[in-house]
Amino acid sequence: MQRLSIILLLFLFGGTASAADPVERLFWDRVPLSITLPVGKERLVTFPAGVRVGIPANLASKLRTQINQDTVYWLAKEAFDSQRIEVQETGSQRIYLIDLKADKKTGLSDARIEVIVKRNETDAQDTTGTVRKHSDRAPGYIALTRFAAQQLYAPRRLLKAIPGVHRVSLAGKPLRNLLRGGNILATPLASWQSGHLTITAVELVNTGNEFLELDPRNLRGQWRAATFQHNRLHPGGTEADTTAVYLISDRPFQEAIR
Repeated sequence: MQRLSIILLLFLFGGTASAADPVERLFWDRVPLSITLPVGKERLVTFPAGVRVGIPANLASKLRTQINQDTVYWLAKEAFDSQRIEVQETGSQRIYLIDLKADKKTGLSDARIEVIVKRNETDAQDTTGTVRKHSDRAPGYIALTRFAAQQLYAPRRLLKAIPGVHRVSLAGKPLRNLLRGGNILATPLASWQSGHLTITAVELVNTGNEFLELDPRNLRGQWRAATFQHNRLHPGGTEADTTAVYLISDRPFQEAIR
């Protein structure tokens, strides 16, 4: 898990394919799509362009997600309730909202899901070929995670503000128990708020003598999404013993970690 991208972000779409048509078509018009996955059966979802997907930490053990350019391969390992996911096109500002769930009672379907953008969809390209952007749309998991990472690592001249996202106060007291297992010192660095969501960047340092694999299931707290800058830490005292994790919650960091 190089980047849980956050981020990114959770959405679900559903429908029924006919026996004569192996493709189940869903039309995107800014209304969240609903998808129900059968447990143990892989389903392919194809988008109009290449995408990245944000999967929340609590689905990491229940859902396998693989991406090949414009196609997402989802395999539900167990049933789970509907959760909102964000799928973002890699070359534009378009974000698809999907309400995704898995149900053992759902019939196994070989139909491939194809997402089609309606011609009157608000994010469609105008006559000049330029994608129209919407400044009034709140940033999702992917956008928030990218923003936080840029604040930490990008040169100051490249930093860009996002409307509606503002920095909030944060107690930077180091924590020893943010991640279960291993000797990891976690230090909150900065936190930002966007609407009801808070994203916090936390530095992780391996203080032990062993290599550590970072698993979101080992995080303590209530998080909507978690993205590690790297998925592995080298032993303490080496050049690669430090990384960062970006945590999205629906409450301030100090409350979400309790």
